[in-house]
Amino acid sequence: MRTHSLDTILELVEAMSESEQITLIDLLRQRRKEKRRNEIALNIIRANEEYLNGQVFRGTMDDVIGELTR
Repeated sequence: MRTHSLDTILELVEAMSESEQITLIDLLRQRRKEKRRNEIALNIIRANEEYLNGQVFRGTMDDVIGELTR
């Protein structure tokens, strides 16, 4: 995979037409949203696994603070 510096990428983007730049921005936003959704979904899966394995601490705020100060 070939890598480019940020400056090179910016120069390439600036050479694009306005409509191409807008399309690129939209695509990047969509990809970031999808990546974040996937990260959240993975966190949910991990949290459920921890809960099922009894690795989740449950209690009041005082219980949590007491546990953290031990």
